[in-house]
Amino acid sequence: MSRPVRVNLAVIGLFFLGCVPLLSTGAEKQKEPEAKKPGRYNVLFIAIDDLRPELGCYGASHMKTPNIDRLASQGTLFGRAYCQQAVCNPSRASLLTGLRPDTTKIYNLSTHFRANLPDVVTLPQHFKNHGYFTQGLCKIYHGGLDDPQSWSVPHWGPRANTYFSKKIRNQIRKTRRELEAKGISTVKRPLKVDPKTGTILQRSTRRPVHGPSWEAPDVPDNTFHDGQTADRAIELLGQFKKQDKPFFLAVGFIRPHLPFVSPKRYFDLYPPESITLADNPNPPDNVPELAMSGSKELRDYADIPEKGPIPEETMRKVVRAYRASASYTDAQVGRVMAELEKQGLRDNTVVVLWGDHGWHLGEHAIWGKMTNFEIATRVPMIISVPGQTKPGARTEALSEFVDIYPTLCDLCGLPVPESLEGTSLVPVMNQPDRPWKKATFSQYPRAGGHMGYTMRTDRYRYTEWRKLKGKNKGVVARELYDYQTDPQGNTNIAGDPKNAQLVADLSRQLAKGWKGALPKTE
Repeated sequence: MSRPVRVNLAVIGLFFLGCVPLLSTGAEKQKEPEAKKPGRYNVLFIAIDDLRPELGCYGASHMKTPNIDRLASQGTLFGRAYCQQAVCNPSRASLLTGLRPDTTKIYNLSTHFRANLPDVVTLPQHFKNHGYFTQGLCKIYHGGLDDPQSWSVPHWGPRANTYFSKKIRNQIRKTRRELEAKGISTVKRPLKVDPKTGTILQRSTRRPVHGPSWEAPDVPDNTFHDGQTADRAIELLGQFKKQDKPFFLAVGFIRPHLPFVSPKRYFDLYPPESITLADNPNPPDNVPELAMSGSKELRDYADIPEKGPIPEETMRKVVRAYRASASYTDAQVGRVMAELEKQGLRDNTVVVLWGDHGWHLGEHAIWGKMTNFEIATRVPMIISVPGQTKPGARTEALSEFVDIYPTLCDLCGLPVPESLEGTSLVPVMNQPDRPWKKATFSQYPRAGGHMGYTMRTDRYRYTEWRKLKGKNKGVVARELYDYQTDPQGNTNIAGDPKNAQLVADLSRQLAKGWKGALPKTE
């Protein structure tokens, strides 16, 4: 498989000491004979679960996210970045392998990418193979599907309860015991394990048992997973300062994933009377049923109706809790970044922050991810490089999670694996307004052997729902949204006869795939 042509830009700046290029593509490192020579920068790799790009730095003035906003002021904010599939495991597998879902064959939450690609070299593994000390904290790969080959030492996870209330925890335990007594599994169990590495390759499904969708106890930050994860990251940064090897530290934060549990002080940032609901709470006009989601992820929680309308008061509480959880995680990001600076490591560390997919908060009558809509596939992504020439820049260049792997290789001067299916974003960081990709690509499976392939161009989102198995294979439904005339994507215009030629053109473009959308190089 051929990889995208890389861009070799002229050196645009030099550090005062050392004369190191600020945003070099790393080509000069690839020419060196030492294949395992470490790169020039450390990497702090911050993953945030279910964080949509509703942040102060993305123009959401109602959000209290000063630490992520500060990071954006020091780096490049990607305003139109997209994940490859809007659910945890496929998205993370794609980002960390640099390969798209149809290559990893990961479309669900229970299968490890090594079940299909046993020899693939992941992003942190690539850095480890080139002299880096790599360590993963909390959720980097999907829960229960960690990848030991990626890390120099075993993956670390916090020990915390999901809920603070003993009453809630006791009720959950009681319900689980009752279900297990009936033969209904409430925990995921390994079905297939790699005998050599111990990696869980396949897990069982389960009946989820949850308490309420949110909780706001008046407790310290490190009562919960993310506070403990920040504590551990801070501890490690103090150790890394003393070691000779460069580090690749992956710090995974769980909130704002459900349940939206965070300390009360973060809820206090969002008074109940300040909460507004989505102003497009209905399904898009003319939308095919395959495009919609039943919001099961939220409806599995004890305070949410399993079916039917969700009361407005409940929706407001959920939105408030989501925002509070985002601010809680923002505070942990701030603590880690402050320690990076305190230890004198900021000036030689690349920082990348990303949320694994978007999240519907009532838009299009959906709560959760698991769609091909803009609100689920668009993601926050910020990359900050020491001494970069355009700190604080925002680019609207179309970008994707598969681009992170080659970008970090370029920034750190490591060779870029030929198999990657993304494109280094270094040229965009050097020139944020330059012409770039013609489109980005995402997908989502549905029951009955259907797959929705969606393409985001500068103006449109075009989606084909294809039946891949059984009889009547082929395209069974189409969607087309024009963001110039319909910024929220509220009307599917694919069936309008006047758009027949446009649909045909976009269909041909979609068929060419990501290789047909690569940017022109100089």
